[in-house]
Amino acid sequence: MTTSIDDNRPSRDALLARVRRALGKDGADPRARADADAYVAARAQGPRPAMPVDLVAKFLTRATDMASTVTRIASAQAIPAAVLAYLDALELPAALAAQNAHHGVCWPEFAALDWSGAGLHIEVRPTVGDDRLGITGCFCAIAETGTLVFLSGADTPTATTLLPDTHIAVVRAGRVVSGMEEAFALIRVECATMPRAVNMISGPSRTGDIEQTIVLGAHGPYRVHILLVD
Repeated sequence: MTTSIDDNRPSRDALLARVRRALGKDGADPRARADADAYVAARAQGPRPAMPVDLVAKFLTRATDMASTVTRIASAQAIPAAVLAYLDALELPAALAAQNAHHGVCWPEFAALDWSGAGLHIEVRPTVGDDRLGITGCFCAIAETGTLVFLSGADTPTATTLLPDTHIAVVRAGRVVSGMEEAFALIRVECATMPRAVNMISGPSRTGDIEQTIVLGAHGPYRVHILLVD
């Protein structure tokens, strides 16, 4: 079962109401929010690496370094065909290939795409744990580290990025930012309130706990494929 952000909002609101009462506040304080934003904006940043002008090229290089694979496409309408081409190119064991490799789930933002026309069976719902393929968007992407940023919410179920064997993430070129500082600044600008969770994913799940040998798919997807929409 996937829990959406709205499921926990009443508890959070109740907790914040108790804090306000303890501080003698009777509601949201716009001035306090403005003061907090000004404080964050004025904070000096620590040393950061120099970044190129072409953030998209940097992101693609770092994402590949993190064992993600990438396909560039011209528009969102090309997503189904690109997904099919990627899946057909995978060299899956026969047992996995037989388990509906072309079936999966996607976020609601991709509901209108012509999945069936591409020969895919994609359901618009959160994963229930046994789906082989999960297709998602992302809030933004970080060029410095090749990282995908996801915000939890009713229309962006986190489990779809974590449970399927194959995670395909759609990234818009205009949503590639330089570093984590810019990613969190974008969250503050575009979100009225902070989401319940911010997830940052850099390539497939991996571990080196056993004899320092890297094993993929230990705590999440075996593979992460990025569709970059120019």
